[in-house]
Amino acid sequence: MNPYKINKALLYEHPVKTTPENVKEANEGLFNCTMTLPAAAKHCGMTKKEMKLTFFEFLKYNPVTYKPE
Repeated sequence: MNPYKINKALLYEHPVKTTPENVKEANEGLFNCTMTLPAAAKHCGMTKKEMKLTFFEFLKYNPVTYKPE
């Protein structure tokens, strides 16, 4: 038995269904800097470009949470 043999069945990532809850969690993660853009896109089942567009819309309609000096 070869210990370096790769099981291709384990490499497949199952697609994630995009739901409003997943998108909300990802946008809040991006806004609070607890998620990176690729991780947030993967969490939602979107591409990076789709996640960027969604996040820009999120920024338009949500107020800032910090106090500028």
